[in-house]
Amino acid sequence: MNVCHSRYLLGFDNNRGDGVVRCLIQRNIIIMQKICLIYNLAQHYRSEIFQQLDQNFDVDFYFGDKYLDVKKMDYSLLKGKVEEVHNGKIGPFLYQTKVLSLLRKYDVFLMIGETHSITTWMFMFLSKLFPKKRVYFWCHGWYGKETKVEKFLKHILDKMPAGLFVYGNYAKLLMIKEGFDESKLHVIHNSLAYSKQLEIRKHLVLNSLYKDHFGNEEAPVLMFVGRLDPVKKLDMILTAMSICKQRGQNYNLIIIGGGQEVEKLKALTEELALTDRVWFYGPCYDECVLGNLIYNSDICIAPGNIGLTAMHCMVFGTPAITHNCFKWQMPEFEAIKDGKTGTFFAMDDVQSLSDSINRWFAINKDRREEVRKNCMNEIDTQWTPEFQMNVFKQHLK
Repeated sequence: MNVCHSRYLLGFDNNRGDGVVRCLIQRNIIIMQKICLIYNLAQHYRSEIFQQLDQNFDVDFYFGDKYLDVKKMDYSLLKGKVEEVHNGKIGPFLYQTKVLSLLRKYDVFLMIGETHSITTWMFMFLSKLFPKKRVYFWCHGWYGKETKVEKFLKHILDKMPAGLFVYGNYAKLLMIKEGFDESKLHVIHNSLAYSKQLEIRKHLVLNSLYKDHFGNEEAPVLMFVGRLDPVKKLDMILTAMSICKQRGQNYNLIIIGGGQEVEKLKALTEELALTDRVWFYGPCYDECVLGNLIYNSDICIAPGNIGLTAMHCMVFGTPAITHNCFKWQMPEFEAIKDGKTGTFFAMDDVQSLSDSINRWFAINKDRREEVRKNCMNEIDTQWTPEFQMNVFKQHLK
C-alpha cells in the first residue's frame, strides 16, 4: 500500500481497469492494489482466514471446484468477487482452468506453489514477461524428504515468486540451508475456525464424563480424533497401552472418528484385553461436543502425522504426543513444544511411544492446569487467523 499527500478530498475512483483502487481520504491518497487469490479449494476450516483477507485487503477469489472430499466454505461469507475454476488432472499432474488469463487482469497474486501443478509452472514463467507483476506463494514450503528431482524442481519454482508464506519455521530453516533468500520467507503458520472454538472454550468445564463412562479408577484419559485410516497407525496406541498395563500403569482411551480401520481396531482391543478401557465414540461433527471431549481428556496421541489435530486439541487445552521424524510430519507439529504442550516419540517405535506416555504423566501428574494454559497460549499467540493476517499485512505488498 502506497500513501501520497494531496490537498484535496475526492472520495473514490474505481474506473481504472488495471485492478488499482484509488482512495483519496482527507489529505492522503491511498493506492490499494487488488489482490488475486488463486487456491485449490475454499476449505471450510479456512473460512476465517479467507474472511480476514476479504476484510483487510481488496481481494478477488478464484477457488478450485473440488479437491479430494474436503467440504467447501460458504462463499456468501465473502464480500469480494468469488469464482470457481476447474481442478483437473493429467496423470500425476494438476491443472486449473482460466487461471492463466488472470495474468492480464491483476498485478498482485497470492497462490499455492505446487511443483506438480502444470498451471503454476506456466503461470510463473509467463509472469516473468510482466516485470511489474508480483506473485506470492502461500504453501507448506520444504519438508526435508524431497528427492533429487523434487529438490531440483523446487529450487527453480520457489525462487520465482516475490515472497513465500510458509506454514512453519522448520520449512523456513530448510529453505535457508538450501540457499533461499531469508528475507523472502515469511512464517504464517495455519489456523482453524478459531473464533468459534474460542467462544466454545469459554463455556468448557471439567466434568465426570470419562469417570461415568469407564466406571474404573480415575486413570488418565488418552484420546485420538480423526479418520480411522491405516496411515494413522492407531494400533500403536492400543499396543502401547497394553505395554503400559503390563508395567502396572493403566490408561483409558477415547477414539473419536470413523473409517475403514474400526473393526480391525475393535478386534485388537479385545485381543489385548482392553475392552473396558477403550471407548469407540464414533464420528463427531458437533464442535461443542467435541470441545468437551477434548477439554476433559488428558492428552492426544497421534502415532502417524498429527497435522491439524495438534491445533484442534491445543485450542481446547489438551497436549499431544506424536512422532519425531519431522520430515514426515505436517507443519502443525511445531505447535508441540516438548515438555510444555506435548512431547515426541521415535517414529514407528511402540516401545518408545509407551515410554513417552508414561514419562509424560510421571512428570506432569500435578501440572494439568499449567499444561492446559500452555496449550491454549500456544494457539492463541501463533496459530490464529489474526496472527496470519498480521504476517500478510507486513509482507504482502
